[in-house]
Amino acid sequence: MIELLTETAISEPSRIRGLEMPWNRVMGSTEGPAGAARALGPWHPQEFMAECVETVPEAGGMMTFVFRRCDGAPLAFRAGQYVNIAFPVNGEDQDPVDRSYSLSSSPTQPWTFNITVKSDPAGLVSPWVHENVKPGMVLDMLGPVGAFHLPDADRRARYLLLAAGAGITPIMSMVRTIHSLPGQADVVVLYHGAEAGGYAFHQELAYIASVDSRVKVFYSLGNRSKPEGWEWLSGRLTAAMIDQVAPDANGRQVYACGPEGYLNTAAELLKKVGVDDTSINMEFFSGDRQTLLEYQEELALAADIAEEIAEEIADSAQDYYESQPTAFGLYEPGYDAEGTLTATGLPLETVDPDAPRSEDGSSGVGEEPGSSDASSFDTVGTGSLTLSFMRTGINVRVDPDEHILEVAQRAGVRIGANCKEGMCGSCKVVKLSGEVEMNHQGGIRAREIDAGKFLPCCSTARTDMVIDA
Repeated sequence: MIELLTETAISEPSRIRGLEMPWNRVMGSTEGPAGAARALGPWHPQEFMAECVETVPEAGGMMTFVFRRCDGAPLAFRAGQYVNIAFPVNGEDQDPVDRSYSLSSSPTQPWTFNITVKSDPAGLVSPWVHENVKPGMVLDMLGPVGAFHLPDADRRARYLLLAAGAGITPIMSMVRTIHSLPGQADVVVLYHGAEAGGYAFHQELAYIASVDSRVKVFYSLGNRSKPEGWEWLSGRLTAAMIDQVAPDANGRQVYACGPEGYLNTAAELLKKVGVDDTSINMEFFSGDRQTLLEYQEELALAADIAEEIAEEIADSAQDYYESQPTAFGLYEPGYDAEGTLTATGLPLETVDPDAPRSEDGSSGVGEEPGSSDASSFDTVGTGSLTLSFMRTGINVRVDPDEHILEVAQRAGVRIGANCKEGMCGSCKVVKLSGEVEMNHQGGIRAREIDAGKFLPCCSTARTDMVIDA
C-alpha cells in the first residue's frame, strides 16, 4: 500500500516561456480553425440570453451565479472583462434594470461562465439578484465588455494583482486563467477585506497558491483590529505593504480593482514605489459620476458594435460550416442577422402573457389601439406636435425641441425615471406610432428600439406620436 501522506520532494514543472492565451494564435491565423473561432463571434460584444445553472454562496456576503448561453455557444471573453445584464427587478411585465458585473470565471472554460455579486442591502438590484436568480432563470445579456483584462500574450508575465472587497471578482478570473494555463508567470495577489472570514474565494486561492508556485496570495485586514490567530497583514494599503509583498513592483504589470478611494490610494502608492502609469490597470466596480458615464458610453458603443457585426458573424459562420465535409458532423451554432439562435434553431422570444392578442394569435404590441380614441382625450399644453398617451388618456402638445419625458410628467403622465439622461433606461416606453430623435447613453438596446421602445427622457418628437403610457 502506498503511503499518500509521506513528504515527497517534487521538482518544479518544466514550462514554456511566458504566458499566452489559448486563442492568441488562432486570432492571428487566416485559415482553418480561425474561421471556426470567428464563426462563434468571440471577443466582440454580443447580445445573447443565458440560463442560470448553479448558484454558489461565497464568503463576504457574495454569491456566484453560473450561467450558460441559451444558444449553446461558448462565451469568449478575456479575464477581467464584464457583462451587462438586464434584471426583471420590477416584474416581467416591466422594463428590466441593467447592471454590469465582472466575470469571475476563467475564459479557458468558456462553456459556462460566472458572475459573483455582493449583496448591498441598500441597493436596488444586488439583493434582488441574491433572492431571485436561481437555476433555470433566463436573463438578457450584453458583452463581453471592458479593457481591464490580461494581455493575449506576455513574454514576461509578472503581475501584481490588488483587490479590495468585491473587487476580487475580475482578479479571481485572472488568477483562475493563469492557473489553468501553461507558461512562466509570476503573480502576487494582495487582497484587502473588512473582516476575517469575509474573503470570497479564500479556499480556492489557498489551494491554487499551494499547488501553483507561480501564484502567491497575501491578505490584509483593512483598518480593523486583528482577531486572535490572524497571521496575515493588517491595515490599509501602504507603500511599505506593497514593498513587503512585491519588492519588485516596479517591474510588474499591476491590475487593481476595488472601491474608488482604495484605487485612488493605490495609484498614488504605486507611483511612490516606482510603478509607471503605463503599467497600472484599474477597474472601478463602483465610482463617481464620471466613471459611471464612462461605463455607459462603453456599453452604448458595445451595443452598436454587437449590432454591426451580427450580420458579419452570420455570413462567416455559414461560409465556414459550408466548407467543412459533412462527415465531420461539426456542431453548427445558429446565427442570423439579428443575433444568435437557440440550440434548437428557434429564436428566443419573450411573450407577455397579459398582452392583448389578435384573432390570429399575434401580439398587439406595435399595433394601433383599437379600443381607445385619442381624439376624445383632453388636450393640454401648447406646441406644434401632439403626443397621445393612450393609458393615461390625454393629449399633450409639445414643441420639437422639448424632451418628451419632461412635458409628459408635467401633464400628469406617470412614467418612472431616474437618471433622465438616457443612461439607466428606467423611463423606457413603447412608441405605437410616430417618430422620435433619441440621444441615449446606453440605456436602451438595439432590439428594444426595433421593438418600438424609446427613452422619453432623451428624446424629442419629430411627428405626432401615439405612446403606450
